[in-house]
Amino acid sequence: MVRVDIQLTTIGASLVRSDERMLTGRNAAGRVWKTGFGGLDPLIGGGMRAGSLLLLAGPQGMGKSTFALQIARNNAATGRPVLYFSYEHDAEDISQKLLALEAGELDESDQVRMTNIRAIFDDLWVSSLERRLESVPGGVEALTRMERYADQLFVHRSTGSRTDLAAISQTIDSVRASTGTAPLVVVDYLQKVKSTQLDDESRSTEVVEGLKDLAIDTGAPVLAIAAADKTALRSGTRMRAADLRGSSALAYEADVVMVLNNKFDIVARHHLTYDLTNAERFKDWAVLTLEKNRFGRDGVVLQFRTRFDQGRYESEGVEVKEQLIDDRVFRE
Repeated sequence: MVRVDIQLTTIGASLVRSDERMLTGRNAAGRVWKTGFGGLDPLIGGGMRAGSLLLLAGPQGMGKSTFALQIARNNAATGRPVLYFSYEHDAEDISQKLLALEAGELDESDQVRMTNIRAIFDDLWVSSLERRLESVPGGVEALTRMERYADQLFVHRSTGSRTDLAAISQTIDSVRASTGTAPLVVVDYLQKVKSTQLDDESRSTEVVEGLKDLAIDTGAPVLAIAAADKTALRSGTRMRAADLRGSSALAYEADVVMVLNNKFDIVARHHLTYDLTNAERFKDWAVLTLEKNRFGRDGVVLQFRTRFDQGRYESEGVEVKEQLIDDRVFRE
């Protein structure tokens, strides 16, 4: 009996599969997951592509988890399954963030705050969640919105002592069996994944190579948050791909590397010196740099307004016009 490697294929077979996708209309929809952030998707080939590994990095407190969770919600809201490996937050905490996000987008009075949502969950008053949310502008409608996609967004409470690549793979298989399709995978965050290696460089290499293999094997994107070296976390400096912990392996394996920075910290000083109003305004904006992009132009810099008080980013991004400090990008 001849054993056939299931990973082995021919270009002819690949062409047949591509032709079948095009004839059935599943070509674009099946291969691309939109981030839902305006300005970003067209730059990375229409969205997050099947089999790709995307890294999202940034200084502490820059809203990396918020950005990733918003992408997860945007995809779950379209009916596609999402699997979120959370090493730092439990499902209830994530639920609170999603409610704040939904209510914030609905609230024209601009009164919704993350603190309001948390207070509702912590209040000792005995009542249903829907009744409690009546006190929040847009709260009940936010809950309704969230319930529409709640069963498509899977949260895995991950730990650095137990959740390794094998556990991630098994959970992906479980969700795929449950939903009938491969989920978008979000790992928050990469350096917390349990590893057999001891030093940071080797740990990062093992995990990032494993996540890239999982993306290819499952035929879905993997979006992983990446931590920075401590030396990159100084205030007033611009974090780059080279600052990632275990950067050589991360930069090589990833298809897309995105780095978030606070605009105030990285805008050229002359923009602040002559206009103090700008100084305060820039603090409310995040700058997203495409440090590496196998599906389009790298070096593109977009800005998004932050609404961390509502647990979200405003979704429309535009290219930054101001000069930024250290305008260099990673080159493979």
